[in-house]
Amino acid sequence: MLNHEIDYKLYGEEMQFVEIELDPQESVVAESGSFMMMDADVAMATIFGDGTQQQGGIFGKLLSAGKRILTGESLFMTAFTNVGHGKKRVSFAAPYSGKIIPLDLCDLGGKVICQKDAFLCAAKGVAVGIEFQRKLGTGLFGGEGFIMQKLEGDGMAFVHAGGMVVEKTLGVGDILKVDTGCVVAYTQSVDFDIEFVGGVKNTIFGGEGLFFATLRGPGKVWVQSLPISRLADRILRYGGPGKQREQGGPLGGLGNLLDGDGF
Repeated sequence: MLNHEIDYKLYGEEMQFVEIELDPQESVVAESGSFMMMDADVAMATIFGDGTQQQGGIFGKLLSAGKRILTGESLFMTAFTNVGHGKKRVSFAAPYSGKIIPLDLCDLGGKVICQKDAFLCAAKGVAVGIEFQRKLGTGLFGGEGFIMQKLEGDGMAFVHAGGMVVEKTLGVGDILKVDTGCVVAYTQSVDFDIEFVGGVKNTIFGGEGLFFATLRGPGKVWVQSLPISRLADRILRYGGPGKQREQGGPLGGLGNLLDGDGF
């Protein structure tokens, strides 16, 4: 086994956190900003990249770091290690409302591809890298699905998604069409592509974008109901600077005038 064997427990419904149980000298790595709480005798250490062994010495480490920058992540991660006796616990919280998805990479073929901002934490030894979509159409029009992260190893990893999350198991040749922002993760055996919606009315008036993701089995796919980009767009649309507080017709407009917001 290359990865540390950690135990875990999920708490909460809409705002979840995961509690990791560490035996002595076991470690878990996490992105900065996800830490919630920990027991005494759990030591924190900043590490370059994900802490896995890189090929090619310092050049390999720098290349790996450059790839992390492309996914919008920090050059560094934090490792939490049980340096005491007996079991210790450390917890990591979801950054916004949604679900934490536990992924046992040993049972998922050793590799899962996920959205670039979905990774939360993992057993030390899990490699957190970058996955470029190789098809031209995916690269040009994939949007949120163009640059993704890959999680490789044989240990536990945890990713976060917005809203409700559904797991789909696709058979050979089965096809699932999904909004590009709603794809959370999929196993390496799934073929990921981008398809044009088609139709003049759909293109101009559909309001759902010009492209969607096409995932072809076999394999597993995780889909989220509320991508953070969609949530942020709605907040900006209705709550941004200069927006009226009431958008519901004449009475709403009158209320804004009385409040002094109608000018």
